[in-house]
Amino acid sequence: MARVVHSYDDPDRFVAGTVGEPGARTFFLQARAGVRLTSVACEKEQVMALAERLDVMLDEVARRFDREPSTPLGLDDTDPLEQPIEEEFRAGTMTLAWEADAERVVIEVFAVITTEQVEVEETDPVTAAMESEDAEVFIVRISEEQARAFARRAVALVASGRPSCPFCGRPIDPEGHICPRANGYRRHVRE
Repeated sequence: MARVVHSYDDPDRFVAGTVGEPGARTFFLQARAGVRLTSVACEKEQVMALAERLDVMLDEVARRFDREPSTPLGLDDTDPLEQPIEEEFRAGTMTLAWEADAERVVIEVFAVITTEQVEVEETDPVTAAMESEDAEVFIVRISEEQARAFARRAVALVASGRPSCPFCGRPIDPEGHICPRANGYRRHVRE
């Protein structure tokens, strides 16, 4: 089986978005170029980590090349995810790089390794290496401004969910949650 590569070089749109209500949301990374659309499911923590690492990397690029960090003027995208949302795969490992020659950010998202692949890996490392090479990958090359806009939207998206408990940091449902730092007492959100 050949590797499936969903590649976007300077897409019309690259965003993080969700489907569902806070507490039951599914997070997606989505890219569109013309009529081609790719949606990859991921975890909230992956979206937040990607946003944070993008900002750190772009600040370092600005420092190394002795220039001011870019700001995404007029690139704020608050529209919902584009329909139809068809999950290509679930995100596993992500990589992030800076292409200095093209002045582009490269984001690679690899499909999560399934339990079947883990079982193969334990029995036959050579076959496992071949299996992982055949995994799907989502590659996006975007400008510095697009990356900053993506990061800003992603941070706002994650923050729009359930509030975090000030004691344990876990999300608080509308009916509260049992906080391990409160010896099992139920904590509620105060409005």
